[in-house]
Amino acid sequence: MSDSEPDEELLSLLRQSLGISGEPSSKSPATEVLESAQHIYHNSIDVALDTYGTKAAAAQIWRLMQEKSYSFKTWSEHSLHPKGKDEATANFIFLMDLLNFCFWSGSSDPQQRFAVEYQGQRWTGYWSLVAAIHRALDEDIPITTPSFWINDAECTDEVLKHVFRSATPELIPLLDERMACIREAGRILMENFNGSVPQLIHQAKQSATALVNLLVINFPCFKDVATFEGRSVHFYKRAQIFVADLWACFEGQGFGCLNDIDTITMFADYRIPQMLHSLGCLRYSPSLESRIRNLKELESRGSWEVQLRGCSIWCVELIRKEIRRQHPKAEVNAILIDFCLYDTMKDREADAVETIPHHRTRSIWY
Repeated sequence: MSDSEPDEELLSLLRQSLGISGEPSSKSPATEVLESAQHIYHNSIDVALDTYGTKAAAAQIWRLMQEKSYSFKTWSEHSLHPKGKDEATANFIFLMDLLNFCFWSGSSDPQQRFAVEYQGQRWTGYWSLVAAIHRALDEDIPITTPSFWINDAECTDEVLKHVFRSATPELIPLLDERMACIREAGRILMENFNGSVPQLIHQAKQSATALVNLLVINFPCFKDVATFEGRSVHFYKRAQIFVADLWACFEGQGFGCLNDIDTITMFADYRIPQMLHSLGCLRYSPSLESRIRNLKELESRGSWEVQLRGCSIWCVELIRKEIRRQHPKAEVNAILIDFCLYDTMKDREADAVETIPHHRTRSIWY
């Protein structure tokens, strides 16, 4: 080989390391979410993990999961989650997680908070989004069709405002940002994936990490990153939850067949830190705890918010390891722990037994 000729072996290794190899690799490039969480944990000064509390929580969570027979099938038991196993369902889940962010209300009156009326019931929080999508489809608005999202004549601001209309005076939070996400995603799907969510999924070659990376590389609104103590840190909440929802909905088959699903971490939002604090796993500095209890907003990508999210991911990883240590044959991953914690926290909220409010941050990342 002459000096002017490229070293194809070295080029191949470089492409694989960047996730752009033309040949399938036996191992997909890591998302680095867990590594980011470990870095945040080791450098955090306002959020700490309680070792004994984490071990106790692991036992409590495992017991709860056993009592509820918790598995990926639990996902479909929620009345509003789609039940189909087809392309339409994949499209539904993509839109659902494209917009799965920031549902908390600034109103102190529960009756005034954003809510969606659907099938004779008022839905709030995350479920308000799912209900709004179902309602739009029932009204023959093709809201889950990517080509519709970039149709300026049909998918107007007024149509989207109608889709997400509220049963109360309060509008859905960050409406303009949601409309921007829809149009951006529609354009990218049309340009890079022939307007097809299934094609996006197939390009990942049944790899959860590859699918997460495809989302964050191609779609700016999925690139959930920050900087902490001199290093870029990854969270990828909505990208990861899209992968997890596919896996759960399709029960590990079809579009949900993802061979490395256990590489997905918990989804760093504002509910899981709240639950982990309630369980005695997380401890906050006085200044941070005061701000949370007084319902003061935290800056998106600011130090406090990054510490909350990163330490929560690492905490759930330690809980997962403790469960596996105590129960070596347990089929449990961070996804199922996250789902269980989220459902439990929502139950506590409904029963008015929250011990601390969730932190408040306005952003499209969660």
